Amino acid sequence: MRFPVALTTSVPLYLAPMAGVSESPFRRLCRRFGADVVITEFLSAEGIRRENEATLAKLRFGAEEHPIGVQIFGSDPAAMGDAAALVTDIFAPDFIDINFGCPVKKVVKRNGGSGCLKDLTLVADIIRGVRARTHLPVTAKIRSGWNEEMRDPVRIARVCEDAGAAVIALHARSRTQMYSGRANWDEIAAVVQAVSVPVLGNGDITNAADVVRMHDHTQCAGVMIGRGSFGQPWIFDQARALLDGQPMPAAPSVAERFAIALDHARMADAYELDQRGAAIEFRKHLGWYVKGLPGSAELRKRLHAVTSLMEVEGIFADYLATVARGDIPERQPAEQEAETLAA
Repeated sequence: MRFPVALTTSVPLYLAPMAGVSESPFRRLCRRFGADVVITEFLSAEGIRRENEATLAKLRFGAEEHPIGVQIFGSDPAAMGDAAALVTDIFAPDFIDINFGCPVKKVVKRNGGSGCLKDLTLVADIIRGVRARTHLPVTAKIRSGWNEEMRDPVRIARVCEDAGAAVIALHARSRTQMYSGRANWDEIAAVVQAVSVPVLGNGDITNAADVVRMHDHTQCAGVMIGRGSFGQPWIFDQARALLDGQPMPAAPSVAERFAIALDHARMADAYELDQRGAAIEFRKHLGWYVKGLPGSAELRKRLHAVTSLMEVEGIFADYLATVARGDIPERQPAEQEAETLAA
C-alpha cells in the first residue's frame, strides 16, 4: 500500500474534515502537534464552481499545512469535476477528497455526502468525474452505508477503488446512526482486507490509546481523528508516541492548555476578516479547551459570552488566579485518583 502523498510515518495520522472546525487555524495547530495530513472542512462543489466568495474563502491555506487535501461534496459528477479542476488550478492542494460520509440533512437531501451511498453507480460516476478533471490523487471518505438495510462497507469501498480512489477513509457508522452508537471497527478491518488501496480508520477515537487500539484491531493504513481532537490537538503527538512504542507525553497543564487555546484564538482572529464573528464561532473551541476543568461551568459561561477573542486572555488569567488562591482545585478529584492508581 502506498499513500498518494509523501509521508514520513508508517501509520499516518489525519485530521478529519469537519464543518466549522477544520479551518486553517485549527489545521495549522494540529500540524504543529503532529498531524501528518490535514483536510479542509467539506465544501460545496456548486459553491466552488460558481466562485461563491464565502466558499472560496474557506479554501485558503498556508504552506505549513501541506500535505493538505480539499474535500468537496455534491451529487452532480460534472459539477464535482468542475470544482476539482478549479481547486487544482488555483489552490494546488496535495489531493482532492470526496465526501460520501456527511450525514447532515441539508447535505443529504440533495443526495450529497452520505446521500450518494443510496446509488453506488453515482458514487463511481462522481469519482471518475473528479479524476477526469485533476491530475491530483482523488480520495474518498465513506460511511458503512445509507442505513442498516443498505449497510455494506466492503461493497462501497470496492466501488470506490474500482473507480480510482487512491485512499479510502471509513467512518464505520451508517448514515442513520449519525454519531450515535458505536463505530464498528470490524468493518474497517474487513475493508482493509477487501481492497488494495490504503484504508483510514475513523470513528470513536477519543484519546491517544484509541488510535493504537484501532490500528491493532483493524490493521488500517492510517487513522483519521475527528471529534477526539476537539480541545486537545496534542492527541496527535500522544498517539504518535504510542504508535512508535515511546512513552506518551503528558497532557498539558491547565496553564499550558490555556496558552495553546490563546495561540489558537490569535490565529483565528488574524485569519478571519470579521473579528466579532470569529469570536462567536470560536466559542465552541473555548468550551472544548476547558471541558472537565474544576469550576468549568462558570468558566464556560464567561467564555461563551465573548464577542472579541481579545477577551479570552483576561478570562483565563482570572481562572488561573482563582486556582492559585486555592478557591478551586487545579485538577478534578477523579483525575487525581487516576494518577494515584497509575502510580
